[in-house]
Amino acid sequence: MVTIPIWPGSSSFSPGDTPFGFYDDDIEFADDADKVAVWCARRLGYPLVDVELQDINFYACFEEAVSEYSNQVNQFNIIQNMLNLHGTTRNINLTGKAVNTSLAKIIEISNEYGQEALVGGSIDVKTGSIEVYAQQQRYDLDALFTDIYESGSSIEIKKIYHFRRPASARFFDPYLGNQAMLDTFGFGNYSTGVSFLLMPMYADALRMQQIELNDILRKSGYGFDLRNNKLTLYPVPSEDTKLHFEYIVKEDRSRLSRNFPSGSFISDASNTPYDHHPYNTVNSVARQWIFKYTLALAKEMLALIRGKYDSLPIPNSEVTLNHAELLASAQNEKEDLVDELRRTLQETRRSNQLQLQRDEANFINDQLSLIPLKIYIG
Repeated sequence: MVTIPIWPGSSSFSPGDTPFGFYDDDIEFADDADKVAVWCARRLGYPLVDVELQDINFYACFEEAVSEYSNQVNQFNIIQNMLNLHGTTRNINLTGKAVNTSLAKIIEISNEYGQEALVGGSIDVKTGSIEVYAQQQRYDLDALFTDIYESGSSIEIKKIYHFRRPASARFFDPYLGNQAMLDTFGFGNYSTGVSFLLMPMYADALRMQQIELNDILRKSGYGFDLRNNKLTLYPVPSEDTKLHFEYIVKEDRSRLSRNFPSGSFISDASNTPYDHHPYNTVNSVARQWIFKYTLALAKEMLALIRGKYDSLPIPNSEVTLNHAELLASAQNEKEDLVDELRRTLQETRRSNQLQLQRDEANFINDQLSLIPLKIYIG
């Protein structure tokens, strides 16, 4: 029967001893690998009891612990920075880099809201027109325009140009003074003496308001009713003309993706360019977490190995193995360490840091308010 070697008490790390080799070329990782292996073995009971693990098992746990720490930090950074990163290039490795707060994405979202007010957005606003005929009041825009020019795609009308010529256009020439206004009301032929008076600008504005108010009170108001792309014009057209309008294609509003070249821009958490954190860049706090997580992984691995047998026969007796206790302890330690790291990361969120600064400023103000003010007598 072949005897499988177990932990002899020491080891010598070489590149290639870890499963993935993420950190094998890192001098500090290579230097700590053997130290972590010795520490874990002694925490598991060596040399008082045998530890049924080899050096490569400890190295695998060490590499996984570093990767898990990097993974937790990267997940936090992705969540924290996704609003600023979405739509930006993937050509920059963001590992270990600070991401600047930007209003670009917020402005982009605001533009989409502005689309409905025709003051922004990414949807093309198109123009169209239909022929309007005398004495015909109702028009089906789907039949007259959509089916012909948009291949049956559903459209939404944003603006219809159906109104009288503006008063400024019907006012003709401000240099004619009140005569132009009187002509508009139909009184021009009965009034004289106003043709050569240059009026101030406010008088022109007043005239235009008078003309528009006259249209509202004395004439039929221009308007329309639009329901389900069925258009009703008011008043009934008295002559053949052309009606212009602005519209969008509803399918454009439902477009889910932006026209970015495939794979070149950040679209979600899956392609955000965060890589494994180099081991030599993490501080002592991070390394202490990594050491503890390595021990929990080694304990879990040892429990699985010992779990193959409930007991081992020895002369005149048998040894009961403790794999169940080891496994439960390892799983609890792993969960506690991950929870602890996530809580620490949450405390470093921008909102929490700003809250701490505000609290600190309030405390300082409270302390300063207790300092008596000097009284000057002069």
